[in-house]
Amino acid sequence: MLTILDELPGALLQCDARQLISVLSGPTLIHLEGQRKEVLFISVLLHGNEITGWEALRSILSEYRDKPLPRSLCLFIGNVAAAAKGWRCLPGQADYNRIWKAEGIAPEHPLVREVQAELADMRLFAAIDIHNNSGMNPHYACINRLDAHFLHLARLFSRTIVYFIMPDEVMSLAMAAYCPSVTLECGQPGEMAGVVHAREFMEACLHLSVFSDHALPDREIDLFHTVATIKVKPDTHIGLAEGGADFSLLPDMDKLNFTELPAGSLFGWSGGQHLPLQVWDERGREMAARYFEVSKGEIITRTPLMPSMLSLDREIIRQDCLCYLMERLPLAQAQQKYAD
Repeated sequence: MLTILDELPGALLQCDARQLISVLSGPTLIHLEGQRKEVLFISVLLHGNEITGWEALRSILSEYRDKPLPRSLCLFIGNVAAAAKGWRCLPGQADYNRIWKAEGIAPEHPLVREVQAELADMRLFAAIDIHNNSGMNPHYACINRLDAHFLHLARLFSRTIVYFIMPDEVMSLAMAAYCPSVTLECGQPGEMAGVVHAREFMEACLHLSVFSDHALPDREIDLFHTVATIKVKPDTHIGLAEGGADFSLLPDMDKLNFTELPAGSLFGWSGGQHLPLQVWDERGREMAARYFEVSKGEIITRTPLMPSMLSLDREIIRQDCLCYLMERLPLAQAQQKYAD
């Protein structure tokens, strides 16, 4: 499934995400030599409808088409078949950002093992995986280790940083075994601000020589820890402010992202007396009763919480999740957690 190239195909940079399938037969790894030999790994289009990464990447590659790259690159262009249709993934296909443990027997797992075999002998400087959100979120960076190098890499993109260890099949977690890695969340697809921000970050990484070993001061970042994932129960009819739905979203629910909600907040409506949501913590325990209750058809928070990645896209909610729950993580506590 994987194509490996040592140069850019001639027409590649003229293609938008939907057109890449005309040049690339499928997932593609491209090695490009630069002046610094430690390699910057960049992944785009793990989700075919999240186009910001590709737009930012082809913009920066166009600039260096006729001059040397400051640093060697390894580019992974992911689900071009789904991108051709503007979909997150094709029907029946694995989510390309839920396969990187490489332990399964899905058709996509040999691809992952081949990519990892290519990376095993590389001198990697850092790894960047670029994504979009389907709902309203700030631009932020995600890391999977609370190491100073990871924090400094994330801070180059945003002072808002999210630490998570679940889901554990994501690319950034796999790449953390090789080098400092980060997932960039660049707002919604099609927003030029996200393209510009991602491009500026990649440009900074191309010119960066080392990461500082010094801890970031507390005032430099807003650090959050993802503590749980909210999923809608299978076979639940999801509505949007819709009477009779098993679970009905608030009409502007994605505006609650990165908002600290007090206990007693409305979080949607249930079509019955049973909670249509599941809440899974980092240890895989179902914890819905800790966070929510149903009262007269209203889903009410039982404890203060802060959601991220809330979306009104019902297909994405079914494919992935409704949102994540976060807590603020003081940097001193984070550093102790890493030390432990």
